[in-house]
Amino acid sequence: MSVGQGFGIDIGGSGIKGAPVDLETGQLAADRLRIDTPQPATPKAIARVAKQILDHFSWRASVGCTFPAVVRRGVTMTAANVDDRWIELDADALLEGITARPVHVLNDADAAGLAEMRYGAGRGVSGVVIMLTLGTGIGSAIFGDGRLLPNTEFGHLEIRGKAAERRASDRVRKDKGLSWDKWAARLEEYLHTMEDLLWPDLFIIGGGVSKHHHAFLPLIRTRTQIVPAALRNEAGIVGAALEASRIKAV
Repeated sequence: MSVGQGFGIDIGGSGIKGAPVDLETGQLAADRLRIDTPQPATPKAIARVAKQILDHFSWRASVGCTFPAVVRRGVTMTAANVDDRWIELDADALLEGITARPVHVLNDADAAGLAEMRYGAGRGVSGVVIMLTLGTGIGSAIFGDGRLLPNTEFGHLEIRGKAAERRASDRVRKDKGLSWDKWAARLEEYLHTMEDLLWPDLFIIGGGVSKHHHAFLPLIRTRTQIVPAALRNEAGIVGAALEASRIKAV
């Protein structure tokens, strides 16, 4: 292991992926390994996949691990798109016990936002920056002059009587067979609501769908500048590795 490397694992509702990260550049130091999220997505089942990924890379040092939930000091407080057994679970302790590595768990959108602010589309941007990850749900990370407000859950903001992620996530687009035009209109409505509440200076759009940004971002009109995530769907891995290295250094 090089001194300038860390390791990140990104747990999602459909896939779990991980890779070593060059912390100087924010680039993956090897091709990531992706494994389908086990169903049901129980804590022990997911931890075993995390161990499989770490064993694949022969990684023995500290690990950052994202999770789609509110995470307080390593405890997962919610479980919106995974098994309810994650609620109020000491995820750090569970993952450390099964993987036999030091593990630091954090919210997945927060991790992606940290990566974009350090290496990507938010680098050097002051004011209020909102990172949104569009995937199985909608994750949010909010920064004020570069400082993270952790564990925001604006994917659950109510739009037309439903949580926003039940109307405008990438999973909804796929499940309902929405055209880019129709889905972009739903996403635009959500972004307008976020604008009215928070008055951001920049929106960064991440998640797997960000690789298709040319298909939908030009269709959206907001008063706030809106850009795709520079690290695309690798931002969670990079941010997790970055945060784990920071915690280790404290």
